[in-house]
Amino acid sequence: MYPPIEELLTHRGDMLLIERVLDSGPEGIRVEAKVDGNAWYADTEGAMPAWIGIELMAQAIAALVGLKAREQRLPPRQGLLLGTRSFTTSVPAFAQHATLLVAASEVFQEDNGLAAFDARIELAGRTVAEATLKVFEPADFKAIVEQEK
Repeated sequence: MYPPIEELLTHRGDMLLIERVLDSGPEGIRVEAKVDGNAWYADTEGAMPAWIGIELMAQAIAALVGLKAREQRLPPRQGLLLGTRSFTTSVPAFAQHATLLVAASEVFQEDNGLAAFDARIELAGRTVAEATLKVFEPADFKAIVEQEK
């Protein structure tokens, strides 16, 4: 049994897009997200534009990192999505009420907090989006934010 997603991520409110961890292990993580037709991202048909899938992937990665922190009795930390490589999707949007499975696995992790993950989104057992995401978990997130002001 996995903890509630709010214990693994720092996202809150409308920005928390994934609902729960389905499984996690050495190979990575699988989480579930449901398309809310009334959410801020919803189009006129209540669908989620496929490009929001990048954020779903990033939150799956954050959940994996949050689980690792929890194993060390540490709280979840904030990180940064630096970019994505080769985001591809076979659909323009995810339909209202669709249940999406989002999977992520680590490609590499540097000691300085830089990492890359392969991620995919599945819908009804079919992969509908894939990408490699580069992320950064700085030792001092607040200092990074302050530098940008």
